[in-house]
Amino acid sequence: MAAAIVALVAFAAATVWINYEVKVNVAQGRSRGSIDTMGNVKVGEMAPDFSLLDLSNRTVTLSEYRGKKVVLLDFWATWCGPCRMEMVDLQTLLDKFKDRNFEILSLDQGEDASTVGSFITRKKYGFHVLLDADGKAASQYGVKAIPNLVLIDENGVIQWLKVGYGGSDSELEKKIESLTKYNPISK
Repeated sequence: MAAAIVALVAFAAATVWINYEVKVNVAQGRSRGSIDTMGNVKVGEMAPDFSLLDLSNRTVTLSEYRGKKVVLLDFWATWCGPCRMEMVDLQTLLDKFKDRNFEILSLDQGEDASTVGSFITRKKYGFHVLLDADGKAASQYGVKAIPNLVLIDENGVIQWLKVGYGGSDSELEKKIESLTKYNPISK
């Protein structure tokens, strides 16, 4: 139990530190906020596949979206203030691109379905929420702190990475626009 608390505190401290670094670098013009490499993944490489349970206890596998949708992975937790701020922007993106081949998979880090479900319901978010209970998917992507965004094209190739929250991101919106073009989903 004590080890879990120490790990949680270290994870939270790392999240705060990375968010601070990203904001300072962006504000001083040293970085765009997006990066080319994050831990184990790089822009231009295939996204590691994973299977996780969603809030309905259904198994969702990332590779199911290949050839069908552009996917934005959002690594987050309900206790993470920057994650919560970013979710407002992500809902705006989801609403804007809802008629296109675009999906947000929101990977909650280490929380139970009840906590996450009540948060999502209360905020009325429309993302497909997955539970990365043991952090295995985050580990595959080299996530060290949250929030983290990974944009994956229809072919499963990583197109954009971002660590930390720095406000709404026009660069991300332009990337989604170019990857989805107007292609209504047939029902």
